[in-house]
Amino acid sequence: MLGRFLEFGIYTPDVVESLGFYKLLGFHELEVGDMWSHKYTVVSDGRICIGLHDLPPDDGPALTFVHKDLAKEARSMADHGFDFDHLQLDEDAFNELSFRCRDGHTIKMIEARTFSKPDEQADNSLCGWCFELTLPVKDTMRAGRFWAPLAPELLRVREEPTTHMRFNAGRLSLGLSESIALTGPSLCFRCDDKDAVWIGLARHGFSHKEFPGFEGAFMSIVAPEGTRLFLFDEDFLGELYEVEESDEPPSA
Repeated sequence: MLGRFLEFGIYTPDVVESLGFYKLLGFHELEVGDMWSHKYTVVSDGRICIGLHDLPPDDGPALTFVHKDLAKEARSMADHGFDFDHLQLDEDAFNELSFRCRDGHTIKMIEARTFSKPDEQADNSLCGWCFELTLPVKDTMRAGRFWAPLAPELLRVREEPTTHMRFNAGRLSLGLSESIALTGPSLCFRCDDKDAVWIGLARHGFSHKEFPGFEGAFMSIVAPEGTRLFLFDEDFLGELYEVEESDEPPSA
């Protein structure tokens, strides 16, 4: 329904400052098109793409997806009760729509990419491997019922100490969390080189906090526009292991 995940869109008052921050962390700037009239650029580590938009902060972050047959999908969604905050469908315009989940997070769908594809073989940023984009929610199970039709593949569920769900949303690992440590949509990374992180902090003076209280993260780094990047020793839901099926009977 959503299509393919494109970017985590962030609205920043100073695109140049935010761009410099992410490039110092090791993100790469991508070539963007001219679809938007406002100042706009994109950075990526090959795993996650972050769109930096010079727009009012009231618009808030947005999860953006590309759907090639957007007009048809929009009609189907309307028939299923979705209410759109914005809907533009016209043969002579760049088609887009947006709506909000039950916790107020914005989801955007557009008809085509707005920047070049990232190099998926690129080296990780200083933060490491991005394994989840996490949304703060009031009630994970209630939020999960909203997201299930949009992202039918449920990847993981953890019930204790707080309920946490992870969905495959158009090839984005999307987490839903009730943690009070989250103040907004955040990025989670598995970091294998703490020394490099400390060197980067000392050299560039990034705003950060040790042991921020979210799922055992050893650090959070705060971008100029306020986005939080949480660094972990490992995925807090644990690693997935696939067990191969065998035709042999179990041993006694």
